[in-house]
Amino acid sequence: MKIYFPKEEKEVSRVYNFSAGPAVLPEEVLKEAAEEMFDYQGSGQSVMEMSHRSKVYDKIIKDAEADLRELMNIPDNYKVLFLQGGASQFFAEVPMNMMKNKKAGYIVTGQWAKKAYQEAKIYGEAVELASSADKTFSYIPDCSDLPITDDMDYVYICENNTIYGTKYKTLPNTKGKVLVSDVSSCFLSEPVDVTKYGVIYGGVQKNVGPAGCVIAIIREDLIPEECLPGTPTMLKWKTQADNDSLYNTPPCYTIYICGKVFKWLKKMGGLEKMKELNEKKAKVLYDFLDSSKMFKGTVVKEDRSLMNVPFVTGNEELDAKFVKEATAAGFVNLKGHRSVGGMRASIYNAMPIEGVEKLVEFMKKFEEENA
Repeated sequence: MKIYFPKEEKEVSRVYNFSAGPAVLPEEVLKEAAEEMFDYQGSGQSVMEMSHRSKVYDKIIKDAEADLRELMNIPDNYKVLFLQGGASQFFAEVPMNMMKNKKAGYIVTGQWAKKAYQEAKIYGEAVELASSADKTFSYIPDCSDLPITDDMDYVYICENNTIYGTKYKTLPNTKGKVLVSDVSSCFLSEPVDVTKYGVIYGGVQKNVGPAGCVIAIIREDLIPEECLPGTPTMLKWKTQADNDSLYNTPPCYTIYICGKVFKWLKKMGGLEKMKELNEKKAKVLYDFLDSSKMFKGTVVKEDRSLMNVPFVTGNEELDAKFVKEATAAGFVNLKGHRSVGGMRASIYNAMPIEGVEKLVEFMKKFEEENA
């Protein structure tokens, strides 16, 4: 069977997508995926319709893991798992697999940390070690001397808070307890020392790939033989680890795109280079917010995220007008999370610096016209 396509070139108009997730992907990756949609490397089929048991797909998932290990310098005693269910399902998987003493500590710095904390309460005693709820999660609390007890199985954080725009610059002092970190919205944005974590995981739809997959990096000694009673087979980390994430059909296409993003990151110069680029992008936007008479950032300076930048005018009607006019001008998904309001620009790895520069130009013009 042969399929012919017209070869006419078509100009595509792309917007600047500031969505918090699903989010912007590298154009180079999208073009490659489009070229391979009908025929992946001579296989005569799309990855979308390919058996996950095939030799072709086996190479795709193995290459993705190898490239991720290289990017993050993941030690051999850590398993890399490509899982379904999203980070929200992982909120339950953590206590199911790790609550041996049925007690754990949680640092609540935003909505996702709070949801994980509440989920853990179903399975055991979840202790709120610290919180920044008193100031609408606009800062990271002091985590140098937390009330951690000997019987806690782990300490849990959400490292970058997508909704509120805060980021841990220093990891908590866990007093020897295992650190579990949700890095969904800062995944691969900068180098990390994986050995400081017992479990580091994230939904990929914010900074790595399309929705549908969680990548979990888990120290092997933390993968239990037995989980809490009633834990479904699919949610046991051992089930997934023993089968190299192929116990059942994985999110094949999402993993394929993630693999392409890993190769793009390597081509870009790795995570040190990405951190440098992300700092440069964020500085453009934060410098403007700090000088603006209309727009204000909502996070204390020392805890600002490089990935998610919330800001407000202080006037809800003006906020709404800004979002509407920005969308018409090609700057989309700037409306803040429904629980916060205002605006939020998510400037992930794939957002080019010119996108941020043009957004700031638009904000300056809006401020002049609406002073």
